[in-house]
Amino acid sequence: MNKRGIEMLVGLFVLLGMAGLVFLALKAANLASFGSNQGYRITARFDNIGGLKARSPVRSAGVTVGRVTSIALDAKTYQGVVTMEVDSSVQFPKDSSAKILTAGLLGDQYIGIEPGSSDTNLAAGGNISQTQSAVVLENLIGQLVTSKAGEAGSQGGASK
Repeated sequence: MNKRGIEMLVGLFVLLGMAGLVFLALKAANLASFGSNQGYRITARFDNIGGLKARSPVRSAGVTVGRVTSIALDAKTYQGVVTMEVDSSVQFPKDSSAKILTAGLLGDQYIGIEPGSSDTNLAAGGNISQTQSAVVLENLIGQLVTSKAGEAGSQGGASK
């Protein structure tokens, strides 16, 4: 093989490598949806959404069944309104519940849907009324510090 042929193969290899890196970066950032499966939109209201972001996964039994499409604040109730797009192949009962969960101790947050037992399913544009807000780590630490400080103050006063 001559020098020009080797240079062409190396160039092709570099281009394929760059295309692979772009594909991997888009998949890792959840920016590329290479599937054409359209779904239906549902909403849920939460008192605190924590660090949930648009494009976060929606999972049921650990399986990704959709994505968060938008997050807004209801000006009347001051609740976070989360709109999700769920795969059309998955139908959830009307009395299903939604929780904001965290992947690992400090991982990204996602919506977890637990199916209910109703005979009727959520329709497109439906609303999940049973929700559980995100557990905010800073709030838990603050409560722990406050309770420990209160215990130390009451024990210190009792020993005098």
